[in-house]
Amino acid sequence: MGNSKKKNMRRTLIFSGIVMLLAVVALWYYSKDQKKEKIMQLYTEVKRGKFEILVTVTGELQAEHSVRIMAPTELRSRNLRFSQIKIQDLIPEGTVVDSGDYVALLDRSDASNRLKDMLDELEQDQSNLMKTRLDTTMQLRGLRDQLINLQYAVEEAQIILEQSKFEPPATIRQAKINLDKAERALDQARKNYFLKVKQAEADMKEAEFNLKKQQRRVQEMENVISKFEIHAPGSGMIIYEKEWGGEKRKVGSMISPWDLTVATLPDMSSMISKTYVNEIDISKVEKGQMVRIGVDAFPEKKYTGVVYEVANIGEQLPNTDAKVFEVSIKVDGSDPILRPAMTTSNQIITASFDSALFIPLESVFVEDSIPYVYKKSGLKQVVLLGPENENEVIVEKGLKEGEKILLNLPDNSEKYSLAGEELIPVIKERTRQKKLKEEKRKRDEEMKRTARKNARNIQVQRGSQDTPSSGGSRSDVIKKEK
Repeated sequence: MGNSKKKNMRRTLIFSGIVMLLAVVALWYYSKDQKKEKIMQLYTEVKRGKFEILVTVTGELQAEHSVRIMAPTELRSRNLRFSQIKIQDLIPEGTVVDSGDYVALLDRSDASNRLKDMLDELEQDQSNLMKTRLDTTMQLRGLRDQLINLQYAVEEAQIILEQSKFEPPATIRQAKINLDKAERALDQARKNYFLKVKQAEADMKEAEFNLKKQQRRVQEMENVISKFEIHAPGSGMIIYEKEWGGEKRKVGSMISPWDLTVATLPDMSSMISKTYVNEIDISKVEKGQMVRIGVDAFPEKKYTGVVYEVANIGEQLPNTDAKVFEVSIKVDGSDPILRPAMTTSNQIITASFDSALFIPLESVFVEDSIPYVYKKSGLKQVVLLGPENENEVIVEKGLKEGEKILLNLPDNSEKYSLAGEELIPVIKERTRQKKLKEEKRKRDEEMKRTARKNARNIQVQRGSQDTPSSGGSRSDVIKKEK
């Protein structure tokens, strides 16, 4: 029994040793392969050919021209004073309509309530006019009766005076005084009656004016309510109007009297791609540059276009921090499959070189602001670089077509001999000139900002000087300045 146990233990130890030996051998081979992979280098050739610098941005198709479907312009009337009106119903976007077809319905509830109030006011104005007429008639009738009575009083005083010619002087004097009083009272009553007639005429005109004004308001409101059902001004495809925040107007959206567009009817024969270019690339984009356009909905289709318009002032889009500039790209020709709001991929060709020497960007290494590449021949070559695009860069000096260069940093880079040292002063001078140019550009921009700020301050000061004081009108102030 003891011998068999010893034999089993010996066998176990031998087996364990063999396993460990195999593991060591496998680990050695693995590390050897890893080492081979580590020292493996990737090469590329210096190429010559057409070189393009592109600004790639996404955009959205829009019709260059479109007919706006508007809410009634009477909503802008100062008599009605609408603030906002809700869209109660709107046909689906993309619906093809003919001229006169139903498009939308505005909420009439607020307008109808206001119309009821106007009708109540109209009834009140009618009552006021009737009351003014009655009051005026009664008042003038009383004044006319008074005039008749005063006329009789004058005649009586004249008779008494005539009959008193044989009476004592005192009695005659008293009769004359009574006649004078009667005549003055009659004259005063006549003048008073004339003024009352003028006053009555003014009251009547005011009452009639208020009534007519209210009638016009009621008529205006009834007219505008009748136009709350909106119809297409022409034929085409319905496209919802976009608000400032980018959201489309739909059922439940509010429109204001100063922005009455509910939807649009785009002219599909001329399309543009509206896009936004970041402030880093906008200096490369100019009006008239050629553009390659792809439509996400039809990847097999390719279009061309031209930069149609470039915004001078940047803006900040909602929910973003970057400043962008709006750029409009006009699509060449027309295609019936293109629709507004389709997403486009736009490649703006900002520069093109027919025969340029270029290499991949990842093959360029920089040390102390000096760019260089590693040649397969074992040289660390300084290169003078030109414009670049997203993937490649033009080589102006330092390389020839067909030369092999490394795409990654070699393990033994310190063993590579430096070549092209004569290009270093040229590179440094170009860097210095570029830095001076950038500093000048920044100074010019700062001067422009300062000039605009000063101009605004001058306008504010002039506006405050032109503001009328409590002692006179603005024209008086201008006369004093003159």
